[in-house]
Amino acid sequence: MDFLKKFTDNKESDNSGGDHRKQDEGGLMGMINGAMGGGQKSEHKEDLLDKAVDLVQEHVFKQGSQSNESAIEQAKDEAISDAIRDQYKKMTGKEFMIPDKSE
Repeated sequence: MDFLKKFTDNKESDNSGGDHRKQDEGGLMGMINGAMGGGQKSEHKEDLLDKAVDLVQEHVFKQGSQSNESAIEQAKDEAISDAIRDQYKKMTGKEFMIPDKSE
């Protein structure tokens, strides 16, 4: 079992008290996560609206640090920011003031 554990390298984030898992950059799972668009390197590619979504999740909803999210968590954040952009455009008829970096 220790053989498999060294490849996955998952660590629980103990600063939130919740079930939020933090992906480690090392190991096989870290490499897969990075290849899929997760990890700290991908956090630097987020636009300001995605960073604002992370800020709300971390400080308002107390979901712990958002600085090293999995690819799945980052995709969820992108879906939230896309929904915000869509609703803003429907309400105002104008594009959201912060351009989307994912396009």
